Amino acid sequence: MSATPEKPAAGAAVTARRKAGRHRGEGQWAVGHHTPLNGNEQFKKDDDGLNVRTRIETIYSQRGFDSIDPNDLRGRMRWWGLYTQRKPGIDGGKTAILEPEELDDEFFMLRVRIDGGRLTTEQLRVIGEISQEFARGTADLTDRQNVQYHWIRIEDVPEIWRRLEAVGLSTTEACGDTPRVILGSPVAGIAVDEIIDGTPAIDEIYRRFIGNPDFSNLPRKFKSAISGSPQLDVAHEINDIAFVGVEHPEHGPGFDLWVGGGLSTNPKLGVRLGAWVSLEDVPDVYGGVIGIFRDYGYRRLRNRARLKFLVADWGPEKFRQVLEDEYLKRTLVDGPAPQQPKGTWRDHLGVHQQKDGRFYVGFAPRVGRVDGSTLTKIAELADAHGSGRLRTTAEQKMIVLDVAEEQVESLVAGLESLDLKVTPSPFRRGTMACTGIEFCKLAIVETKARGASLIDELERRIPEFDEPLTININGCPNACARIQVADIGLKGQLVLDADGNQVEGYQVHLGGALGLEAGFGRKVRGLKVTAAELPDYVERVLTRFQEQREDGERFATWATRAADGDLS
Repeated sequence: MSATPEKPAAGAAVTARRKAGRHRGEGQWAVGHHTPLNGNEQFKKDDDGLNVRTRIETIYSQRGFDSIDPNDLRGRMRWWGLYTQRKPGIDGGKTAILEPEELDDEFFMLRVRIDGGRLTTEQLRVIGEISQEFARGTADLTDRQNVQYHWIRIEDVPEIWRRLEAVGLSTTEACGDTPRVILGSPVAGIAVDEIIDGTPAIDEIYRRFIGNPDFSNLPRKFKSAISGSPQLDVAHEINDIAFVGVEHPEHGPGFDLWVGGGLSTNPKLGVRLGAWVSLEDVPDVYGGVIGIFRDYGYRRLRNRARLKFLVADWGPEKFRQVLEDEYLKRTLVDGPAPQQPKGTWRDHLGVHQQKDGRFYVGFAPRVGRVDGSTLTKIAELADAHGSGRLRTTAEQKMIVLDVAEEQVESLVAGLESLDLKVTPSPFRRGTMACTGIEFCKLAIVETKARGASLIDELERRIPEFDEPLTININGCPNACARIQVADIGLKGQLVLDADGNQVEGYQVHLGGALGLEAGFGRKVRGLKVTAAELPDYVERVLTRFQEQREDGERFATWATRAADGDLS
C-alpha cells in the first residue's frame, strides 16, 4: 500500500508557482518560450539583424557614427561583420569596468567571410586594396579562414561592400547570432590523400542558409566545418557542427557527423552522433542541426546559449533521435569514426604535390598578422606562379595552389622575401594569437605583438628545438585563439609581478590537443607568468621537456605526466 503524499502548505505552493513563473524555462522556442528573456533576444525580436544593412547604407554612412542606434551599433551590425573596436589608451584593468559606450571607438572591425578558405588572386588583390585605402593597412588572417580589417569608418562601409561583392566576397553573417563562416579543408579537391571533397556541400549550405531570415536569429553563433582530409584540418572538435571525411565499408566516401563543440569559458569537445552522411545529404543534415539549435537552443542566459550546452544536457543519442524524427524525417546510416590523422601538423605548410601533378605551397606569417600591401604582393606571386587560386587555413596561414614544378623554387623565394616562411621554425609555425587589447573591447592584454616577439626570442634562444608545438595566446578568457587545446595555452589576465605591481600576464594551460586524442590542457595551481617573464618561462619548460621526454613523446603527453615543479 502506497503512502499518501503530504499536501504542501498553501504558502509553499504559492512560492513554488512564483519561482516557476520567474524562471520561464530556458527560452526554448520549441517548448513555447517566445518571450525575450534578455536584451539581446529583445533587439533580435524587434528587428532582424539582416535589415540593418539598409540603415547603414541610407542613414548611418550618410550621417556618421553618432547617428547609429545603440541596438544596431552593439547588436545588429554584427550580422554584417561589423564590431566597434576598442578605444585606444584604455588599459586592460578597465575592460570589465567601463560601459560599452566608454570602450567603443568610432571605428570598426570588419570581418570578410571566406567560406572554405577559397580565394582567387583577384579577390585577394581587392582585399589588399581595401586594406590600404580604408583600413590603415590592417588585414589579419584568422583561425576561421577569414580576413579582419580594423579602423573602418562607417562612411566607407557601403563602398567596401560594393568592392567585395563585385568579386564574389561577402561580410554577410560574418558575426552575430548567425551561421558563421563554413570552414573547409584548404586542400579540398587537390590533395593526393583526400577522402572526399566537401566543396559542393559548402556551396549549397551557403546558398540555402546564409542570409536566410529563417536562420538569422539563433540563440548564439553557430560554427561549422566540413573537411574530407585525413589530416583532420578544420578543428572539427570545437565546432557546433562538423562533417569529417570517412570511408564507409558499404556506402563509400562520406562524412562522420559531430556536434556540440566549443571553447570559451566552458569548453566542450564535440561528440560523434555515430552517423554517416553522404555528400549530397550534408546540406539537409546541416539544416536539421541548425534548426534544432534555433528551436531548442537556450535563449534565457547568454552564457548557456551555445549548442554545446544543449548537446551536453540531451546526450548524443537523444540529439540524433530528435534530428532524425523531427527534422530529417528519416533514419541516418550508422558509420565509422575517423582514422587517426597522419603526421603531426595539420596546417599544410611547405611544398606538396597535388593529385594533378602540380604543387601547392603553404606559408606562415607571424601570428596571422599581415597587411594590405603584403596581400597584394601575395596575389601577384600567385598569379605569376600558379593558376590564380589561393586558400586560407584554420591555423592563420595561407596556401598558393596549382604551382608547376619548375615554378616552385621561384615562388618560395618570393614568399620568403616577404617574411612569409614556407619552412618555418616550430615556433613560427605553431604560435597563434587573437586580436588582443590593440583592438578588442573584451581583451585584457596584448597578444599579436607579444606573440611575434616570443617567436623571435625562442628562435634565438633554442634554435635546435624541432618538435611540433602549439603556443596559443589569448587576450581574455573567451578562447578565440583556442588556448585550452594548445600545447602551451596562454590566457591573458592581470597578474602581480615580483614587486607587487599589477601588470599584464597570462594563466598557463599545458598539454591540450586536437585530433583523435583531443583534450584540454591542465592548469597548474597558481601558475601565472607576467608578459615580461614569458620568453624565460617558455624556454625553461621546453628545455625540461627536451631533458625528460621519452622516445617519440609529444609535448602534450609529457606535460600531462610531468611534476608541477617541472612546469613552473
